Amino acid sequence: MIEMFKEWYDARHEYAKEWKKKTGGKVLGYFCTYVPEEIVYAAGVLPVRILGSHEPQNVTEPHIFAMFCPFCRDVLAQGLQGRYDYLDGIMIAQSCLHVRQAYTSWDLHIPSEFSYYLPMPHHVQSKRAVPFTRAEFEIFKTRLEEWTAKKITDDDLRRGIETVNRDRQMMKQVYELRKADEVPLTGLEAMQMVVSSQMTDKTEHARVVEDALKELKGRTIGRPTGTRLMLLGSENDDVEFIGMVESLDATIVQDDHCTGTRYFWDEVENGGDPMDAIAARYVKRTPCPTKDWPERKRIGRILSFAKEWDVAGAIIIQQKFCDPHEIDIPAIRKALEDAGLKVLFLELDVTVPVGQFKIRTEAFLEMLAEDDLF
Repeated sequence: MIEMFKEWYDARHEYAKEWKKKTGGKVLGYFCTYVPEEIVYAAGVLPVRILGSHEPQNVTEPHIFAMFCPFCRDVLAQGLQGRYDYLDGIMIAQSCLHVRQAYTSWDLHIPSEFSYYLPMPHHVQSKRAVPFTRAEFEIFKTRLEEWTAKKITDDDLRRGIETVNRDRQMMKQVYELRKADEVPLTGLEAMQMVVSSQMTDKTEHARVVEDALKELKGRTIGRPTGTRLMLLGSENDDVEFIGMVESLDATIVQDDHCTGTRYFWDEVENGGDPMDAIAARYVKRTPCPTKDWPERKRIGRILSFAKEWDVAGAIIIQQKFCDPHEIDIPAIRKALEDAGLKVLFLELDVTVPVGQFKIRTEAFLEMLAEDDLF
């Protein structure tokens, strides 16, 4: 059952195409995890996160600045190369400048029948953030109704909330199992579970996760857990990088990034007005660095994760030129070090071979091992 998530991850485009054939529904590609999937599901549309391929490319230079992060350029390259030609529409929720540019260029040069830019406040700690977001979500709902020729009722919204919440609940149970001394799945397998949920029908995904939980309770990864690590920072679903780290007698047992816990950890509180509840969730969810101010609320969550999952050290990764994380990382690093945790910082770029990261990771793990001796 665990292998299914890797299959979905690897065959993300084929899955979406088959879903369209099977259901006759529309597929909406999105660029940022602040997109309210509950409303998309309420409209009967399949939301699919647009991600990169981690392959060098040379097609984005006329469209986006070379000093923009490799992730946003990789994402745009997928559209320009026709990898997402099955999408019926695209959208973004207010995100960082670099990803916004990827969306804008995609919208200009890869036409689709639906495109939507969703204003999402960066100042989510403002008392006006929830009512503002609710009003914007209402406009988005209206646009979806016009696109799909389908009225979205409160019952539809509640069904969307239940669909997405159910998958979140299942994934949190999986992550709880990673607290064990001998973890039942690797960090790579956990990442594939999370990312596949961003590309598949969540009803089906949650059903498979529920079955996988039964398997995981008696499963081992076939080797000692080794050094327990936490991975945090910029978006990271780099299979080669994560596999390399875990080949060095280490296991990633917890994370904080938008292809991990930041995506699914916080649920919508169902009950009352569904649109109010959805808006509150996206304003109050674990924030990304573009929205974690003036108080850095994510630090407390990170420290809690590190303690509860008994991590020995943390690897902080930053996509090259990622300004929000570059500003954010010093405070995160200081908080972790003040809590007694060693930290390794790595700047990732899809054009850089993973070998140089292996040397630095090995040195980091040796340092952690030496600390355990004293």
